[in-house]
Amino acid sequence: MIRALFGSVLLVLLAGCSFLPGGGGSDGGGRYSIKQDRPPDETDVDVSKIPDAVPRAEPKSRGGNKSRYEVFGKTYYVLPSSAGYKERGIASWYGKKFHGHKTSNGEIYDMFAMTAAHKSLPLPTYVQVTNLKNNRKIIVRVNDRGPFHEGRIIDLSFVAAKKLDMLGGGVTRVEVEAIDPRTWQSARGVVAAGQQVTSQQGGKKRYLQVGAFSLLSSAEQASRELNDLFGNLPVRIVPLAKGDLTLYRVQLGPVDSGANLAEIVSRVEAAGYAQPHLVD
Repeated sequence: MIRALFGSVLLVLLAGCSFLPGGGGSDGGGRYSIKQDRPPDETDVDVSKIPDAVPRAEPKSRGGNKSRYEVFGKTYYVLPSSAGYKERGIASWYGKKFHGHKTSNGEIYDMFAMTAAHKSLPLPTYVQVTNLKNNRKIIVRVNDRGPFHEGRIIDLSFVAAKKLDMLGGGVTRVEVEAIDPRTWQSARGVVAAGQQVTSQQGGKKRYLQVGAFSLLSSAEQASRELNDLFGNLPVRIVPLAKGDLTLYRVQLGPVDSGANLAEIVSRVEAAGYAQPHLVD
């Protein structure tokens, strides 16, 4: 996997994961505390509790979208658009070594989030990934560059790879297809700006989940920011424990019936939280 570091003039790409010369970790203890990439210490993650990425229209990231870049002496070109992209090839995954470090577009890599790396798709792009061995399908948000190993077309986060049931072999053959967020949302009635929606269904209380974090400190920071942003709208942190692993889900609500949920979603997204979605 490649991470982007910005100097005052040049974009310098550093190699990581299993694609580094010498079998990975040739950066030694420099940027990463772990020399060789590996899964999290607790791998028994209940992926049924982790939703796919929710496609939404986003502007291109300021970082990671140079029209061309070079890695290991080879030049790569970033597509001007993801429209019509569909490809079959080998998928790999990356994990703990890069957890908590910046991705190519400047976000923080979370191995428990539904994200991926791709060499040429614009950042961000939402894609559907199908494991051709078992026909499992997931949706991930591409926010990173890589993989640069010959023959591989996408690098998935640990949890995305687990949802595809590909961890055992390390790689698998997949089909990757870009998603048009507006078409996807329209087909599923997803909340969009300007829509008035009812948040109560069948008497159930509904919450707007802003994010799920593997670090409690990150969840607490998000909670403080949302409290500052919304004032009297309650914010809660809901832990989800599985063995030694805990995900901290940050949720707004309950959202009252008849509330302008689209406006709330818009404000949450403007604050930098990319995938808010309703949960019971």
